[in-house]
Amino acid sequence: MPRTLTLRAALVGCAVAAVAVLVTALVAIPLASRAVEARTRDSLAAEATVVATALRATPRPAGDKKLLDVLRERDISLFVLRRGVADQPGLPPAVVARAAAGESFSGRGVVSGVPSLVEARALNNNGNAVVLTHPRATGIWRDVGQNLWLALLAGLAAGVLAGVLLGSRLARPIRVAAAAALRLRRGERDVRVPVEPPEEVESLAHALNGLAEALSTSEGRQRDFLLSVSHELRTPLTTIRGYAEALSDGVVTGDGATRAGRTVLAEAERLDRLVTDLLALARLDAVDFPLTPLPVDLTAMVAETANTWRPRCAAAGVSLVVETPPFPVPAFTDPGRTRQILDGLLENALRVVPAGAPIVLSTSSNPAGALLEVRDGGPGFTDDDLRVVFERGALRQRYEGVRQGGSGLGLALVHGLVRRLGGRIEAGHAPEGGARFTIVLPAQPYEALTFA
Repeated sequence: MPRTLTLRAALVGCAVAAVAVLVTALVAIPLASRAVEARTRDSLAAEATVVATALRATPRPAGDKKLLDVLRERDISLFVLRRGVADQPGLPPAVVARAAAGESFSGRGVVSGVPSLVEARALNNNGNAVVLTHPRATGIWRDVGQNLWLALLAGLAAGVLAGVLLGSRLARPIRVAAAAALRLRRGERDVRVPVEPPEEVESLAHALNGLAEALSTSEGRQRDFLLSVSHELRTPLTTIRGYAEALSDGVVTGDGATRAGRTVLAEAERLDRLVTDLLALARLDAVDFPLTPLPVDLTAMVAETANTWRPRCAAAGVSLVVETPPFPVPAFTDPGRTRQILDGLLENALRVVPAGAPIVLSTSSNPAGALLEVRDGGPGFTDDDLRVVFERGALRQRYEGVRQGGSGLGLALVHGLVRRLGGRIEAGHAPEGGARFTIVLPAQPYEALTFA
């Protein structure tokens, strides 16, 4: 099978041209044969009438050389019947009988073993008649067949030329797209493919241009994410290193050493959380990501989570409000991962909510599943923020130096965990004035709980 589109198009053009020529020949040759035969029959009938009229007016001998020469030039044979007997053998007996009976005849017959057109005209009622014969146009098939190869070669040549031109025209956008894809693979991100018709080529160009833009955006976000993570890693490491040097040099002693130890421990825990979040994000799409879905009562989980977070909220001057129904809210989920989701959302809220503002933790159920909701009275998000709120590092980059933030991993991790649990999460505006995160978890077991 040819490997290039141009060669394939040329071969297809040849095949189409050959088929077209053959079909045309098969249709045209019978039509041409019938047309030639009809013209020959009309001409022979006219000749027979003329000869019969001439012989009636001026009888001539059958061997009139001038008349025979004229007819012979037209490939016409002349038979003369006298009293029902032909002057030459070869005529069909049926034709002789009808002509001798004074009838005219126009049709086909075999004359001297040759299929021929036959025209008979009576001269009088004494069995005298004239018969003209002309071989049928049976040779037209052979004549056209002998010349068919010329038309076939011309058609094939036209097909090859059209196929090459068409294949080259069709392959050019593909070659351009392939070259652009190769440049993208080499790391160039400013590559753009010209958008030109037909519609399929336009779609290919738009797809490649969109891919280039997506790669550029993704790599830019990845660079920003790595920069922010590097900054997050460097801060606790710098603190730990400074206190470690002070302790090793004996600069800090006594109660100062105890405080330094607590600071080092806190920074180490912060560093551990960051590394844990990074590992969790890296493993979210892995097949072996650990999940243990069980029937869970979200009402009890919300109450337990609130008891854990209430002291931290109180210390920050933030009121933690719990909204739960007086009955269990069943969900089929991993309790540990679900608690990790709630802890992540509460920590994110507590980081930005000012003193005196509320944080609301609620649960409920509806036909879509079991609901968890975390709302706050903090600065919230703009509509533009909501489009990138779950992208790694997007909000950190946007609000760095404006409001307190974390590593930029928490919300991305929450989004990934909810997705792996078979649920969905959306962010919006809370009635308390800040951010709202609504999570819908499946209430019953379902097959799509694990992801490949």
